[in-house]
Amino acid sequence: MCTMIVEKTDVTGSGKGSSGWFRVNQATVSFDHPYYSPFDHALNIDFVNESIGIDARVAVELTADSARKLIKAIEEALSRGEAEVGLD
Repeated sequence: MCTMIVEKTDVTGSGKGSSGWFRVNQATVSFDHPYYSPFDHALNIDFVNESIGIDARVAVELTADSARKLIKAIEEALSRGEAEVGLD
């Protein structure tokens, strides 16, 4: 069953695609059928810059467990990094 769950947010950063590095300005996060991974459902993240075109896209498909582990790792790295450089 398709969930049609999609969340979008503006981001500032860079991604590396088939043509090299490019600026990303949007992240789309969905929980639905993955395109490539062999799971029934996955957390799908696309980092894009639509103004550049279809090649300006980096996609990730994760199991729910992997996505939760990634969330924790991101939070820990941000917390430790900001504390180390005095941004907290």
